[in-house]
Amino acid sequence: MGGFFTNTRKPEGLGGRLMVAMMNWGHAPVARWGRSFLRLKAGATILDLGCGGGANLAVLLKLCPDGTAVGLDYSSVSVKKASAVNCRAIAEGRCQIIQGDVQELPFADDSFEQVTAFETIYFWPNLEEAFQQVFRVLKPGGSFLVCNESNGEDPKQEKWCDIIGGMTIYKDIELKAYLEQAGFYEVQIHKKKSWLCVMGKKQKE
Repeated sequence: MGGFFTNTRKPEGLGGRLMVAMMNWGHAPVARWGRSFLRLKAGATILDLGCGGGANLAVLLKLCPDGTAVGLDYSSVSVKKASAVNCRAIAEGRCQIIQGDVQELPFADDSFEQVTAFETIYFWPNLEEAFQQVFRVLKPGGSFLVCNESNGEDPKQEKWCDIIGGMTIYKDIELKAYLEQAGFYEVQIHKKKSWLCVMGKKQKE
């Protein structure tokens, strides 16, 4: 069982394809809640980090009918699934799915108005560097939303860190500190059940 859930971090092979499909379904409620805090323009430019199976990208594109979105994931299995889910938007030139590393984002400075990270920062090896990269690619006035199903306040949640190698569950005060250290301001914290949503803005020039 542990081997199967290890695929949560970087889905690979048949087990990875199953895991990615489960993510699209299982993460839907917390993702829907997290998206409720977004204030997106019709033509927004969006980057979804750790895009997994691409379900969030599909919804974000519907919310921004004139916008564009890029999904990034370091699992080739996730990239393939997300590309299939968003094939029409890709064909229309509104969506791009790429394989990459959150600590070396392959985008120019000030590229996106909104960056999102749903159920993924648990697996980022260096949050400080990754958040600095997010800050760099955000346009002035843009915002970064982190949405997690686990808020780190229930000791029972820590079992997943033992089952899934390289997983870390963060508390709200930790994420707030990392965001502010990277340059974000007006950091907002939202909680519901065990869920956590943290949002920071990049100062307008």
